[in-house]
Amino acid sequence: MANGKYAARKLKQDRQRHRWSDSQYARRERGLREKTDPLEGAPQARGIVLEKIAIEAKQPNSALRKCVRVQLIKNGKQVSAFLPGDGAVSFIDEHDEVTIAGIGGAKGRAMGDISGVNYKVEKVNGVSLEELVRGNQEKPVR
Repeated sequence: MANGKYAARKLKQDRQRHRWSDSQYARRERGLREKTDPLEGAPQARGIVLEKIAIEAKQPNSALRKCVRVQLIKNGKQVSAFLPGDGAVSFIDEHDEVTIAGIGGAKGRAMGDISGVNYKVEKVNGVSLEELVRGNQEKPVR
């Protein structure tokens, strides 16, 4: 039985042992993204709007990006979500039920010049925010 330095068995064992030095491999194997993700690995989640906020854009841009603080229904965690569309903030009130999804930044992080905001609002009280902004649909009265 061969067990020298370059024997296939030895190379394979070394490779398996040293893979744990790769931080991406270790995080993936331990499932750390799902553990730390407020959406718990789901593509979308529902939540209740706590407050409307304006977040300053990063340099070199200068703007107040309209966002909302949302408390997720499934686990009670609070996240910030961006409101895409011109005048979209006017269609959202406190205590509305919204559906949020990832904003689409690299590695599931924030996108563009909005720091600390990883999610965007997709629906308000079951109606698409995009349709409301376009004027194709009206917001239902709850």
